Amino acid sequence: MQLDGKVALVTGASRGIGRSIALMLAARGADIVINYAGNTEAAEKTKAEVEALGRKAMVIKADVGDTAACEAMMAEAVKEMGKIDILVNNAGITRDGLLMRMKEADWDAVLTTNLKSVYNCTKAVIKYMMKARSGRIVSISSVVGAMGNAGQSNYAAAKAGIMGFTKAVAKEAASRGITVNAIAPGFIETDMTAVLPEKVVDNLKAAIPMGRLGAPEDIAKAVAFLVSEDAAYITGQTLHVNGGMFMY
Repeated sequence: MQLDGKVALVTGASRGIGRSIALMLAARGADIVINYAGNTEAAEKTKAEVEALGRKAMVIKADVGDTAACEAMMAEAVKEMGKIDILVNNAGITRDGLLMRMKEADWDAVLTTNLKSVYNCTKAVIKYMMKARSGRIVSISSVVGAMGNAGQSNYAAAKAGIMGFTKAVAKEAASRGITVNAIAPGFIETDMTAVLPEKVVDNLKAAIPMGRLGAPEDIAKAVAFLVSEDAAYITGQTLHVNGGMFMY
């Protein structure tokens, strides 16, 4: 599943799952465009790690919830790298709370960063892929988008939206050699889960047949498969990577 000569843009690539995806794709031969929102130091560290693998890397700070910023980011990446073969829509946030207490601002923030960003980045990149008659788009959804979770109505709505968006765009883009898929991680060891109380983590593990939280690399490997030639006949799908917690 080598990606030699490919260029991949990964949103939210400065840490967590995004960083692991960037490094996994680089290890398989791709040059990487690292998008991030705020932590310049972390983004530059990811860049250095990609370059240590012998690949070319560039860093672009952009708010993926902003349509114009996404269009500018894709244009800058294509100008510098020559093309974008792979887009990984990974950027995401949480603003948890029960619906009856949820602030409208928290709903809007999550839907903008987690779902509108997928529209923004996919629309901005797909014109280049259509012209090239080739491309791979993978968006990171969530098990929560399939099974729901109390206190996360905003997050669940956004992640479920990614699954529907993926199916529609897959049908639009297939004739141009572009595949569009999603991955729905279960509970993964990241900054988001690191703040959970130990009892909550124990309860999560008890609900997972494999008995552990996932690692960011588990998601990165799934992305690497979907963007490879081995997955050339797979499109419009959501791949659930959750240790058996939810079986679709």
